[in-house]
Amino acid sequence: MSVYRPLVCLLSHATAARVWRTVTTWSPVAAAFNARVHRRLDLFHQNVGLFGVPELSSVGGFEVVQDRALQETQQLVEQACRCPPGVQTVEIFDKLSDSLCRVADMADFIKVAHPDPSYREASERTCINIGTMVERLNTNVDLCKSLKDLLDNEEIFSKLDPETRRVAELFLFDFEISGIHLDKKKRKEAVNLNVKLLDLSNQFLMSCHMPNRIEKRALPEHIHQHFTKDGNYIQIGGLNADAPDDLVREVAYKVFLYPNENVMHILEELLSCRDKLARLVGYESYAHRALKGTMAKSPEAVMSFLQQITDKLSDRTEKDFEMMREMKTKLNPRNPVMRNSPFGVIRAERFNIEPSLYSPYFSLGACMEGLNGLFTQLYGVSLLAEQPSVGEVWSEDVRKLAVVHETEGLLGYIYCDFFYRPDKPHQDCHFTIRGGRQLEDGQYQLPIVVLMLNLPHPTQSAPTLLSPGMMENLFHEMGHAMHSMLGRTRYQHVTVILFLSLGTRCVTDFAEVPSILMEYFATDYRVISQFARHYQTGQPLPQSMVARLCESKKVCGAADTQLQVFYAIMDQVYHGKPQNRSTTDIMIDMQKKYYGLPYVTNTAWQLRFSHLVGYGAKYYSYLMSRAVASMVWKQCFYKDPLNRETGERYRREMLAHGGGKEPMLMVEGMLQKRPSIEDFVNALVSDLEPDFETFIMDSEG
Repeated sequence: MSVYRPLVCLLSHATAARVWRTVTTWSPVAAAFNARVHRRLDLFHQNVGLFGVPELSSVGGFEVVQDRALQETQQLVEQACRCPPGVQTVEIFDKLSDSLCRVADMADFIKVAHPDPSYREASERTCINIGTMVERLNTNVDLCKSLKDLLDNEEIFSKLDPETRRVAELFLFDFEISGIHLDKKKRKEAVNLNVKLLDLSNQFLMSCHMPNRIEKRALPEHIHQHFTKDGNYIQIGGLNADAPDDLVREVAYKVFLYPNENVMHILEELLSCRDKLARLVGYESYAHRALKGTMAKSPEAVMSFLQQITDKLSDRTEKDFEMMREMKTKLNPRNPVMRNSPFGVIRAERFNIEPSLYSPYFSLGACMEGLNGLFTQLYGVSLLAEQPSVGEVWSEDVRKLAVVHETEGLLGYIYCDFFYRPDKPHQDCHFTIRGGRQLEDGQYQLPIVVLMLNLPHPTQSAPTLLSPGMMENLFHEMGHAMHSMLGRTRYQHVTVILFLSLGTRCVTDFAEVPSILMEYFATDYRVISQFARHYQTGQPLPQSMVARLCESKKVCGAADTQLQVFYAIMDQVYHGKPQNRSTTDIMIDMQKKYYGLPYVTNTAWQLRFSHLVGYGAKYYSYLMSRAVASMVWKQCFYKDPLNRETGERYRREMLAHGGGKEPMLMVEGMLQKRPSIEDFVNALVSDLEPDFETFIMDSEG
């Protein structure tokens, strides 16, 4: 049984500058996130190392854990090659996968999140070394033969349970897409291409988040305050899309997206290497290789899906763009350039809501309390705040949650890295540090995940207050985390892991369903009313404001959906048959055909499109997952979003399996029908149907 160190311990070992409360009494988890915690220097406890891995108490530990994993890998490969065909074959392969991925997954996170450059560099080397080993294993003929002997033995294979059979088939699929069937020379070429791709992917991913610089004197002085100053330069690390000043948004857009020739070369080399590898191992294109085994199955099906959305929304999309142009003209009558620019109207103006009126009701603690209450009612799961041990976390403001089921006990751990730091990735994201799996002694290897957001820090007078968009992002990312926590796969290889190229894991166009479904809970008054209360007065958020917020999401909803279609089509074209033109020329062409706003000269938005690494040829997954989530919400949760029986059925049918069950079978089990592409399209379109006639500004309501 695990010994929990709850909030009492958290506050006794830390200095809580202030926990905001007036008439309201916060729950323990809410208080943990609404407190400003400054951990004192602890001289009496040993450094346990990052995530409790003792070797990672120092930067040199990466080489130690890496070498140990590589040594264990060699032993497991020898075992697999000696093992007679049977369930033991799959178990050894899964141990092999777990041994490598436990190191690679953790290093994959630390290389982008740790504030110490020496840790980032050491973890990046580890990622490359482990990745290189994986690619070599995927072209190891003897290792593949031991697996193929099992699959070819119908008598033995047919007696295995469905999950074991699927895992065996997925391992064989990894061999096949890596070129195991090629001759020795071509296998070596495939390994070299994969190793090169690992390096190019790392380079491109890091460059996506690097700020651009411009001389101070090139910008009007009154907007300097909106950016980071660096000597005689201004650093711009994002689009500042919510800045109220239109000049700030225009400058950020043009500077942040200014083309970098070196990054352009990296991207084009990355796409070229992917194409070469796909063709080498027998696929028509990289997209064909990437989509095998997904719900969509093929690039042709993806393009059909995207084209059907475009056709269904064409009239609405044009009306949305005309509405946006009218808004821009009204808001910027003296600046006609803004009328057709992508930076002309901020979300608050476009959606006709004022976020500052909502934020006092969405303190971070209140939102965490809401998530805790939702999970308790749906799944019998509670979030308990624990005090991290010395050296366990990479930043003092990281919170640790134990996820505990009322009868099953401890399910896993979530580390919450929620507050903005200049060194962090700008995207909100989720990382799996360790996947779950059944151990030989009957115990279960508990999953560990990290959620990364970029929320404002609390102040002396107020806790962290979230805009409606931030609150929705929090629910989205927590959906990923709970998918990992509630999954109980026998094998690590099919646990829920995103953004990793080392294994098959959960199918991408299904993996976003749990997170997107959480967005529906985040905008339902029956859920919001349980936690949204003013941090000073304790007053609940009025139902009329929630209704206005929900309907505001549909304003220009067709244009938003079409933007995602444009991204997805561009992704498909990049990974289809090679074209003798630059990635920028392709982007401009696709934007003309599939999006209503013109290209801005001397920008290269694709160089900031980090999803090309983790979601290469699969960006459509967000739209397909949204369609599935919409169908699950309307059919199963809409009538009663807090129903325990429905929550348990959802866990049983969709969350528990990870990637251990064919995704369409999971969807079919939940919906009691197998949806078609047309069903998916109709679900997306129906979400955009407005339930209102006019809008009233919040400030006027």
